[in-house]
Amino acid sequence: MTAPTSLIRLSGVGKRYGRGEPVLAHIDFEVPAGTVLGILGTNGSGKSTLLRILAGVSRPSYGEIAGTPAIGYLPDRFPGGQRLSARAYLRHLGRIRGLADLSGIDPLLSRLALVGDPDAQLRTLSKGNAQKVGLAQAVLAKPDLLILDEPWSGLDVGTHAVLAELVAETRDRGASVVFTDHRPGVVREYADEVYRLDAGRLAPLETHPDRTRITLRPVTPAVGDWSAEPGVHLVTDDAGGVILTVEAKHADAVLLRALSGGWSVREVAPC
Repeated sequence: MTAPTSLIRLSGVGKRYGRGEPVLAHIDFEVPAGTVLGILGTNGSGKSTLLRILAGVSRPSYGEIAGTPAIGYLPDRFPGGQRLSARAYLRHLGRIRGLADLSGIDPLLSRLALVGDPDAQLRTLSKGNAQKVGLAQAVLAKPDLLILDEPWSGLDVGTHAVLAELVAETRDRGASVVFTDHRPGVVREYADEVYRLDAGRLAPLETHPDRTRITLRPVTPAVGDWSAEPGVHLVTDDAGGVILTVEAKHADAVLLRALSGGWSVREVAPC
C-alpha cells in the first residue's frame, strides 16, 4: 500500500519570543494527505503559535518546514471589525485565491446560518457570526490544508454539526485538516489522530482504556490537592479549572468528592 503523500512537514521547529522561555521546542510534525489531525493542549500551551507557523503567518525561530500546500486558516479570533460586508469580504478573498466562480458564497453563508444581512459591515456582526464568516473564508477555496484554531469554541452549538460536515468533506476529497481544542472529548471525536502539546513539546497522545479524564470547574471557591487523591495520575490546570486523569475504578469517588467540594463536572471521557 502506498503511504499517504505528506502535505507539510515540520522538522525540529521551535519558537521563542524575545528572551522568554520557548513557546515551542523541537517540534517534529507531519500532515499526510486525507487526514484530520487534532492537537490537544491547555490554554497557553502554544497551540495557536504552532498553527500560525503551519499556516505561514509566523516564522519559526529555528527548524525547517517542507511543503507548500494551499492553505485555508481560521485563527482563534477572527478579525471581524472591518467595514467590508461579509459577502464583499468573501468575494475579495475568493478573487485573491484565484476563484473564478464565486457563486458558492451565498449557499455557504446560508449553510452556516449566518444571522444578519450578508451585505452589512462585518463590524456590525456578533462575534459568533463573524467567526462563521471566518470559517467560510477558510473553506471557500477548498484548500489542500485546512487549519482551524479552536473552531468549535467560537461557534454556536447549532453550527457545530455543519463544521463537522465541512471537516469530513475536506478529508473525503483528499485534503487534510489540522485543528486544536483544549477538550479531549472534542479532539477524540473529530480527529483521525490526536497529538498533545505540553510545555512546548508535541507528541502523539497515548491512550489508556483503563483511565478516565474528568474536567472540573469551580462553582464556589474550591480548593484541594487533587494530586493526593487516590487514583489521580495527572492534574492539568485549564481555564480556571482542572483536568484530571484518573484510574477508571476511582472515577466515581473522585466525582463524588468534586461535587461535594464545590466543583462543577464539565466533562467525563475515556482517555
